Formats: sequence, C-alpha cells, structure tokens
Amino acid sequence: MGKILVKTKIWNIFDEEKVRKGEISPLEVDALVDTGATLSVIPESIAQKLNLLRQEKKITVRYANGKKEEKEVAMGLIVEILNREGETKAIIEPQAVQVLIGQIVLEEMDLIPDPKNGKLIPRPESPNTPLIDIFSGEVRMGKWGPRKKTG
Repeated sequence: MGKILVKTKIWNIFDEEKVRKGEISPLEVDALVDTGATLSVIPESIAQKLNLLRQEKKITVRYANGKKEEKEVAMGLIVEILNREGETKAIIEPQAVQVLIGQIVLEEMDLIPDPKNGKLIPRPESPNTPLIDIFSGEVRMGKWGPRKKTG
C-alpha cells in the first residue's frame, strides 16, 4: 500500500467568517493520510501561521517505534477535504514538514482510504454528505425532549 496524499484546505476557526466572505484564503496543503494516527498532526510553522490557540495542557503521544513524548495541541483547526469540512484539534509537531490527517477527521468527514487507487474517497453509503452513525442502547434526549423512563 502506498502513501495517500490529499489536497486539503485548513484555517483557524476564528477566521471562518473572513474565509466564507473571501477576505482571506485558507492554507492549501498536500496532506498525508495517516490511518494509524488518532489526531491529525500539523507542523509548528503552520500552527503559528494560522495563529491557532493551544490547549492549556499537553498530551502524551506514542510514535510507531513506541517512543512517547509530550506535545502541544492546537484547537480550532478547520479542515476541508473533498468539499467536506470539520473542526478538530491537531498535535503540534515542531519537526514536522507535512500535515497528517488522522482518524478523527476521517471519521467526521466520512472518508475512507482507497489504497488500490492511492486516494481518499467518500464512503460508498454517503457519496454526497457525511453519514454519521449514532448508536445508543437507550434513548436519552435530555433538554431536547423527554427522557425515556427506566425501571
């Protein structure tokens, strides 16, 4: 299986209105799809360029070689791939030179890798818009409606 690179637009959630109005352009990158990563990863230089907020506490990441390190996390990153977009957090990697797209973004956008053709594609069940499954053993609607009585 080869690498999957995908044209990706990214921007700071606080720039959302300016991006929509065309006052500023999102940053366009060729991102590497990394199905082994939970969160996406961005280089420090991109976090600075987009002026992303950073989570107060660092998280521990574990690399493929088993090594663990504490890393900063950027918040409010908007990612657009194949006309689907989502807001996510991303690990800030000081030495990285490329954006990595992790599983959370892929799940939210309902995109899957097509290793045979070396590209990212919408899941066949959802060709036009993401289809997000929500499964629950019991319906509890809380403030949006009545709670199901138990017992």
